[in-house]
Amino acid sequence: MTATPPPPASGPLSGLRMIELAGIGPGPWAAMMFSDMGAEVIRVDRPAPTSSYVPAAVDIARRGRKSVALDLRHPEGVATVLRLVANADVLMEGFRPGVAERLGVGPEPCLQRNPALVYGRMTGWGQDGPLARTAGHDITYLAVTGALHAMGRSGEAPAVPLNLVGDYGGGGAFLVIGVLAALLEAKGSRQGQVVDAAIVDGTLALTASVHGMLAAGLWKDERGVNLLDTGRPW
Repeated sequence: MTATPPPPASGPLSGLRMIELAGIGPGPWAAMMFSDMGAEVIRVDRPAPTSSYVPAAVDIARRGRKSVALDLRHPEGVATVLRLVANADVLMEGFRPGVAERLGVGPEPCLQRNPALVYGRMTGWGQDGPLARTAGHDITYLAVTGALHAMGRSGEAPAVPLNLVGDYGGGGAFLVIGVLAALLEAKGSRQGQVVDAAIVDGTLALTASVHGMLAAGLWKDERGVNLLDTGRPW
C-alpha cells in the first residue's frame, strides 16, 4: 500500500472511513472533499493506471488518501474490497451503470457485508433511463439540462465552461451532499442506503433560481442580456 502524506486526523469527519474505487472527474473530487474534512479515504487503484491519468505525484485531487492497487477482474481483488467494506462507513464508485455489479462490488454484496454502509454512485445520466448507457462528457450533460444554452455573450454561440459546472458542481458536490445526508440517517437507523448522483440531475438543480426568474418575467431566454449572465456591466 502506498500513500500520499495524509493530513492530520482532524476535522468534522475524523473517524469516518471511506473506500474510493478509483475513477476520473467528480468521484475523485468528492473523495478529496471527504479527505479534506478529516475522513480516512482508501483509494482502490487499478494495478496499471491508464496513460490518461495525471501522475499521482502531481495530482492535487488525490491528496490525503491512502492507495492500494487491486485488480477487480480477479476474485482476490474483489474479496479484498469486500473485506475493506466490512469496516467502512462509505464506498463510492463512478463506473458506468452495471459495471460494479458485474465486477462483484455492487450495492448488494457490499450491503450484505456491511448493512450500515452508504454506497455512493456517480454517473452522468443516472443508473437507468434512455441515456444511461450512452457515453457522455461534461458539455453534453450541460447541453441536455439547458444550462449550456444560457452561458455566453449576447449574439454569440454558447461559451464552453470548464468542467467545474457539470462534473464538480452538478456531480461531485451533489454526491458529497447525498452521502453526508445518508450518513446522518444511518447514524440513527444503522441502515445504509445507495446514493445515486447524476450530473444531469445536479446541474438542473443548480439552475433553479434562473428558472424562477424566467417564470417571474425577470429573465429572458436569451444569452448574455440578463442580470447574472454578463448582461449588466456590474
